[in-house]
Amino acid sequence: MTVRIGTRASKLALTQTQQTADQLAAVGGFPVELVHITTEGDVKTGSLSQMGGTGVFVAALRDALLQDTCDVAVHSLKDLPTGAAPGLTIAATPKRADARDVLCARDGLKLADLPQGARVGTGSPRRAAQLRAARPDLEVRDIRGNVETRLGRVPGLPGNAAGAPGDLDAVVLAAAGLERIGRLDAVSEFFEMDVMLPAPGQGSLAIECRTADAPRKAGSTEGSQGVLAQALAALNDEDTRLAVTAERAVLARLEAGCAAPVGAFAYRKGSMLYLEAAVCAVDGTKTVREKKATDGLTEVGATLLGIEVAELLLAAGAAEIADLAAS
Repeated sequence: MTVRIGTRASKLALTQTQQTADQLAAVGGFPVELVHITTEGDVKTGSLSQMGGTGVFVAALRDALLQDTCDVAVHSLKDLPTGAAPGLTIAATPKRADARDVLCARDGLKLADLPQGARVGTGSPRRAAQLRAARPDLEVRDIRGNVETRLGRVPGLPGNAAGAPGDLDAVVLAAAGLERIGRLDAVSEFFEMDVMLPAPGQGSLAIECRTADAPRKAGSTEGSQGVLAQALAALNDEDTRLAVTAERAVLARLEAGCAAPVGAFAYRKGSMLYLEAAVCAVDGTKTVREKKATDGLTEVGATLLGIEVAELLLAAGAAEIADLAAS
């Protein structure tokens, strides 16, 4: 049995899918092959928010699963809509990479050192809002393209191709993506959570498959106990799953679109799961931020934690300062 693993064709997607494929093959003892899927987000141009948000990277991969073109799909978890996909299951969330956002600036500059009016690029309304909150004087530019293209917009970064445009002073990207393609040398600053909360699920991968092939849960007759299901179960990291479940529950309760300026980060420490979330006005002038913890270390407990934090955000006026339905 060869397990077919669906992936987008970008360097980052191929890298993280190949790493996952190698792990599955090592654990399951079966051959694997990568199946390249072109998504709407790979074909269209324009800003991500104009295209309909991160979900444009997901639909074609999910169709490929349902049509039996591939057996497993590897997603960046932050790209997945919060609603359930009929017939499909997130079978594993491997151990999370660094969830932080980073600044990649010319001359190794940090955020505080950028000159007044510096041009900083990002395709994320969440990052743009938090940048403006920290530095209202910056000129935040909406940009598109893969990681290499975005890095090429900043002059002098190590690893940039000759002839890269170099028309920005800095860009903001996810640490995890840069780590996976070996470009952490371009980072001039890692943002701590009090400056920039990441997107829910950032730094985490979601391995999705048909529900019939997913690991069977205790007491259930749904799913499989086959070799693929066992390998997927082995790749799952429970602390990561709890954290991203809480973060995504915030989004779901806020009924937030993929372009809404919402940040969230959860982590387990000892017997507690901690969650912090924020909603920002896109112009950076207002932010509401809440945090809470639970000792309910189950998916239900994590979901309830996310809902509670979302309710606190709404009570603090989140819906008044930002268009939560933005997509």
